[in-house]
Amino acid sequence: MQTSHFLRTWARGLAAAVATAGLAACGAEATPYYGFRVVNAYPHDAAAYTQGLIWVDGQLYESTGKYGASTVRRVEPGTGAVLQSVDLPDDVFGEGMTIWKDDLVVLTWQSGIGYVLERDGLSTLRTFRYAGEGWGLTHSPDELIMSDGTAQLRFLDGETFAERRRLTVTHDGQPVEKLNELEWVRGEVWANIYQSNLIARIDPGSGVVVGWIDLTGLLQQGGAPAPDADVLNGIAWDAAADRVFVTGKYWPRLFEIEVVEPG
Repeated sequence: MQTSHFLRTWARGLAAAVATAGLAACGAEATPYYGFRVVNAYPHDAAAYTQGLIWVDGQLYESTGKYGASTVRRVEPGTGAVLQSVDLPDDVFGEGMTIWKDDLVVLTWQSGIGYVLERDGLSTLRTFRYAGEGWGLTHSPDELIMSDGTAQLRFLDGETFAERRRLTVTHDGQPVEKLNELEWVRGEVWANIYQSNLIARIDPGSGVVVGWIDLTGLLQQGGAPAPDADVLNGIAWDAAADRVFVTGKYWPRLFEIEVVEPG
């Protein structure tokens, strides 16, 4: 999906308003907002319109968007060097990506087509179809999890890509729209909220947002100016070392962050 800048704070405003209303109405405990600490900052291709980001065996895999410029690439995390890259067809707009078993699975925005790529060689093994738009993609141990820009998550069979069910993501009973890039982290679904600096931590059983991570000001900690940088997008979890990496569209830095408890 294309980006604009005037709604960057949309998600936080919505969440804050809903939380305030909920507290006033029933005295419920507010959903926590977590901060962050930058552990490391690494170079990142500032020409990459980042859509999907995953960590596999010590390397990053990234999918990028834009018609005529969509790619799937293998990246050296410490240097940002693109070690291998393959172009998607010019008539598709690349979107989210995850790994299923040993293969990469990549969505497209409005073409209704997904690609299964060999992880080592990045060659296309097969394609599949789905209804509506494709935005973010991750996986639990049992199934694929997909976003489509609404408040819903779709749960798909990892082999057939058949849709099993849908789950509406809510905060204080209200739907959370614009779910974008997804990552499975410690049994939760983490979701970038499009055009905002927020990551929602989602209970995959209930769809309830159990916490917000506010990354406001992150890009400014990267050192060099980034006049062409667009919105925050891209979450990768190194499960073996329990490390979280984030970046954005046209960002010149990839950040390893530590999530900081509220207060």
